[in-house]
Amino acid sequence: MQHLQIDPTFKLQVQRLHRLSVYGRWLVVGLLWVSIGLLSLWGLRSEIALWRQYFTWVAVQYGLYYNPLPTFGLALCIGMTVSVLVWQSRNILLGLPQQEQQRLEQQVYRIRQQGQSHPLWKRVCQ
Repeated sequence: MQHLQIDPTFKLQVQRLHRLSVYGRWLVVGLLWVSIGLLSLWGLRSEIALWRQYFTWVAVQYGLYYNPLPTFGLALCIGMTVSVLVWQSRNILLGLPQQEQQRLEQQVYRIRQQGQSHPLWKRVCQ
């Protein structure tokens, strides 16, 4: 696979695949917020109204404690958002780790081998 790393077309395809993975992660986060996040906020609407009138950290604590399902939904959305932010920030600041770079290269190689029947062929190889 060493000869493929020199190929500028191959490098461009790896970059496209990485960009697709970034977009995919943010799409998942957006869908989580639109579905689970909004439902969780809707489940906490009475507590949010109370927090807007009398905000204390104890009120927030009790509101979240006694509404475990919406709390879990918000925690999931916040956790996924933070994890994608940290992942993307690490990639921007430090570059892709070697292991992830190799994984992307192997995936591009498999896409090339499968050809046009691969679902990502048009987005990565053309």
